[in-house]
Amino acid sequence: MPLASPLRRHLAVLTQCLAVCGLGAACASTPPAPGQAGAPGKAPPPVEARIDARAIIADSRKIASRDGVEELLEIPVGGTKQWISVRGRDRRNPILLMIHGGPASPELPTSWAFQGGWEDFFTVVQWDQRGSGKTYNANDPALIAPTLSLDRITEDAAEVVQYLRRRYGKEKVFVLGHSWGSLVGLQLAHRHPELLFAYVGMGQVISGQENERASYALTLAAAEAAHNEAALQELKAIAPYPEKDGTLPLEKISIERKWSNVFGGLVHGRDDIGHYMNLAELSPDYSAADVAAMDLGSQLSLPHLLPELGKFDYTQVTRFGCPLVIFAGRHDTTTPSQFTAHWLTGVSAPSKRLVWFENSAHMMMVEEPGRMLLHLVQDVLPLAASGTAQAPADASPPSPTPPGTAPSSR
Repeated sequence: MPLASPLRRHLAVLTQCLAVCGLGAACASTPPAPGQAGAPGKAPPPVEARIDARAIIADSRKIASRDGVEELLEIPVGGTKQWISVRGRDRRNPILLMIHGGPASPELPTSWAFQGGWEDFFTVVQWDQRGSGKTYNANDPALIAPTLSLDRITEDAAEVVQYLRRRYGKEKVFVLGHSWGSLVGLQLAHRHPELLFAYVGMGQVISGQENERASYALTLAAAEAAHNEAALQELKAIAPYPEKDGTLPLEKISIERKWSNVFGGLVHGRDDIGHYMNLAELSPDYSAADVAAMDLGSQLSLPHLLPELGKFDYTQVTRFGCPLVIFAGRHDTTTPSQFTAHWLTGVSAPSKRLVWFENSAHMMMVEEPGRMLLHLVQDVLPLAASGTAQAPADASPPSPTPPGTAPSSR
């Protein structure tokens, strides 16, 4: 699971590119007085003052269809306030809840770059977990810290699903768990299969300790193949990894992830994740304070949740009451896919499917976005036919927004 970068580079590239032709600014500005054009001290306002890239992105992705849904909501979950984004072009479509990685690496602020196609076929829900992103800012961190655990976040996920069922009149939903979110999602699928059409695991972890052992071995092998002495020195210095008792010290996992990232184990063919993290800077759904909260949430969450990763072990849990679909990156050394692929062969479920992404590591929704959409539509969406996307006729109608819950301003 990627660890949040302590610094985020602000992007001005998009706004500068949009200003090159001078359109918009020329139409909106007041014509200069005669004789003043080009006069000293009369420079036009800076690009950033003329073009709001976030507003452009928000307008371009506006859900305009009659039956669509576009909501950014703060909802009550587990005695806290938590944020969700709900988007889709036809509310009759099944719901797909994406459970983000990290811990505390929300995908709501980057989803504008990859989920647009999904919204034709699903009502897509992004959820900022307890201690993460917008949800971090909605609560007192001192009160949240002692509540951070895998079990608590899994129960939060179940509450979010129940909220979505009530609000949108659905009997079941799809859940997609990514990276750290795959621990939450797999546990949710095992505990509450009656709520899910299917569970989709992406960057799926089955055993925290086996995941880290395999990741370390693959990263060390990559360093040896590259004859990278700096990497070899740092990686060998953290051995044994994990610790003999199975624990994952933050300083050691940071070094292992650093070099896994450099050798393309997070994004295939790239040596860092900055291009992806920077997408949050242009999110229409995130303020500057929300972007800053991504790092604050990691600092709050990692000490509490990394031990949960080390203890997680579903190797002997092989019976599930809902279909399972695994999206596996062939080049993933963050959560190596081979162990998960082997585990799946012994799983008993109503149906199961393994889908390999041959040109991806850990972030296939941005590495192979077309193939991601293709497999969501071909391999996941048909599983709704075995259940009921709409709530039965005697179900309660969608509830109004609860007190204190309202769409955010855009």
